[in-house]
Amino acid sequence: MRPRYRLLVVILIALVGAAVFAYYKAALTVVVATPSRGPAVAAVYATGTVEPVRWAKVGPKSTGRIVEILAHEGDRVARNALLARLNDDEASAKVDQLAAQERLLRNEVKRLTPLLPKGYVGKQAYDRAVSERRQAEAALDAARHVLDDLRMVSPMDGVVLRQDGEVGETVTSSQTLFWVGEPTPLRVTAEVDEEDIPRVRLGQRVLIKADAFPDQVLEGLVNEITPKGDPINKSYRVRVGLPTGTPLRIGMTAEINVIVREQSNALLAPAGALVDGALWVARDGKAHRVAVKTGVADENKVEILEGLSGDEQVILSPPQDLKEGRTLRIKKPSGS
Repeated sequence: MRPRYRLLVVILIALVGAAVFAYYKAALTVVVATPSRGPAVAAVYATGTVEPVRWAKVGPKSTGRIVEILAHEGDRVARNALLARLNDDEASAKVDQLAAQERLLRNEVKRLTPLLPKGYVGKQAYDRAVSERRQAEAALDAARHVLDDLRMVSPMDGVVLRQDGEVGETVTSSQTLFWVGEPTPLRVTAEVDEEDIPRVRLGQRVLIKADAFPDQVLEGLVNEITPKGDPINKSYRVRVGLPTGTPLRIGMTAEINVIVREQSNALLAPAGALVDGALWVARDGKAHRVAVKTGVADENKVEILEGLSGDEQVILSPPQDLKEGRTLRIKKPSGS
């Protein structure tokens, strides 16, 4: 090759190399992915506690020492059955004393009643005897109430679900010693934020997760929504009915997701690609901003309702300074 032609070839190679270098220097390397199809679920989240549908708490109405426990966990009890008794020696003695006094005064009134029309007893003496008897009756009723407050009875037919306290222990009126109810059916009682409660309806399906069953997603239905909310916690009580045979147990905590909307074949884009209500896509080696309407989103995926057809190359984690029409070098995600 003549020296002149050799020089032209070298210059040409240098120019091409410079152009390639300039292109790669100007181009921005981005990672892209194509949107996928899959389920999208809009849900209202809350936490709650598993409890029986029918149950009641029972505790002492006054302070005292436990002297007798007559029902234990698992026992079936009838309504008004005696569950436990506090020390009532003094109260019982008081009732006996007042009952005897009331009987004497009642007999006295009974004796004077036929004598009054005959003039054998004065009206003032008779009225005094009647008044004293009424006072004795009132005192006896009050003493009986005091005695009743030292005895805990079941408010319903059911099973003793839990029993606390031991004989000899001193308890107060703020304590609960018995939980009585039917072991089935069960429900989850949860507090739903007041901002979410308008989306909750009776009969909606509920997905339930519990720490005791980490690999299971359980189901229930919204059975009750309290008409009045809690103005302090800004929440509304929602009760979720559980199916027969549920593995959840009374007292367990549970996370609930009330299903508001389900889409089985939704268009999904990576959540990290969404910036200010838009996605950046790579088309013909250039960056283009596409405004989209979104639906359900979690930490990984966002549902695209409008704006994409599904075959676009969506730029993952677009740089903040990305501009319309910027030249791109395309990379696929690792492992694709």
